[in-house]
Amino acid sequence: MKNIYITTAIPYVNGVPHIGHAMDYCLADTAARYYKMLGDEVRFQAGTDEHGNKIFLKAKESGESTQEYVDKNAAKFREFIHKLGVEYTDFVRTTDADHERRCQEIWKKLEPHIYKAEYEGWYCTGCERFVTEKECEENHGICPDHQKPYEKLSEENYYFRISDFKEQVREAIETNRFLILPEFRKKEVLKLLADSPDVSISRPTSQLTWGVPVPGDDSQVMYVWIDALSNYITILGYPEKDISEWWPATAQFVGKDILRFHAIIWPAMLLGLGLPLPERVVSHGMVLADGQKMSKSIGNVVDPIEVLERHGLDAFRYFFLRHIDTFADSDFTWEKFENAYNNELANDLGNLVQRLATLAQKNEIKLGEVPELKLPEAYCDLMNKFEFSRAFDFAWEKVQELNSKIDEEKPWSLAKNNETEKLQSCMTSLILGLLSVNKMISPFLPGTSEKIATIFKDPIVPPEEPLFPKNK
Repeated sequence: MKNIYITTAIPYVNGVPHIGHAMDYCLADTAARYYKMLGDEVRFQAGTDEHGNKIFLKAKESGESTQEYVDKNAAKFREFIHKLGVEYTDFVRTTDADHERRCQEIWKKLEPHIYKAEYEGWYCTGCERFVTEKECEENHGICPDHQKPYEKLSEENYYFRISDFKEQVREAIETNRFLILPEFRKKEVLKLLADSPDVSISRPTSQLTWGVPVPGDDSQVMYVWIDALSNYITILGYPEKDISEWWPATAQFVGKDILRFHAIIWPAMLLGLGLPLPERVVSHGMVLADGQKMSKSIGNVVDPIEVLERHGLDAFRYFFLRHIDTFADSDFTWEKFENAYNNELANDLGNLVQRLATLAQKNEIKLGEVPELKLPEAYCDLMNKFEFSRAFDFAWEKVQELNSKIDEEKPWSLAKNNETEKLQSCMTSLILGLLSVNKMISPFLPGTSEKIATIFKDPIVPPEEPLFPKNK
């Protein structure tokens, strides 16, 4: 048994939860459930990022105090995580007093690598970061993520000297001691690392007041990186507690849009603190809508709550964990979602469960003591490499094989011909096959898996309602 620590990127609370957040949570939850199934002890972090100008301005627009605004929105994210069936163990808010105090202690530990300097450059409020002159030129002066022009700012800020750690970070990435998943993102990160400048880690209070005060300098507050990235270890009690029981993290789940910060700034911070790097960062792609990036201006944003309400939690998890590639950008359409629900969940799995349970009850099939069901090596290999969509495909192939097998072996004919022993053997084999599949899908579809396990306990009782009622 091992100690496993899983983390998710903490979202800004200046907006509502979106599909990207759902992917972070569902992927991390799948990993956590898989490790628990293996018998490991799992600690699983989630949280909210609550400082910065974007949040301050949104609160002002809403007519609420900033604290009232973040309290309300943090609660929305917690509710959203609950709706996704995600079972985290720790929830951090960057406005928590413990987090703020620990961030200040982290700042002090990093002071040998921090300096103050005057800087003039291009800044994006949406990204809450400065961009290089080269990046500004390549994007024609407009942030591609927020479609707003960069602002020219001149400020005196504190900087974290990334250059002190570039070589160590590069070596850790190249040797996979700090593993970037998927593999094809590694080259991107190494290129960004080579060009990475020292990073601004504070803002003057004349520009930003809603943040953690810089220790010993009332004129500055911490910028997002020291504050937000530190959450992964402050929630464990760092620096006053020894966190070696849980750190380094087994897997940190992030969207590809924030990979650079988790693969460059964060490991540099950890090296500055004398802490080991995470074992891996798992970077997922974007969910596209009909082949296009989701955008409020285009009007193609898919509301995850609406998807959840259409067919329920496990239909949501099924589509986004199987049909959305774990690592690559993938497409969502309502047509694809409905097809996956009706033709795969309802037909492939729902009908299989109903047929087997009905046959077993009608013919009084007794399973007796179920042997320990071992997970297939190929499935474990994919899960261990965090290739969840492929592992889910593997499990689903077994569902389809069972459907073919039941049609080939025709247990109803064996019952009709009173071939009792053959029927018992055939049904036992089919049901054990289903229970083996059920174990494989349990990290993905925990609710459905629990229902199936209950149905096939002696005495076997078919569900009164289909597991996945089809659209009429």
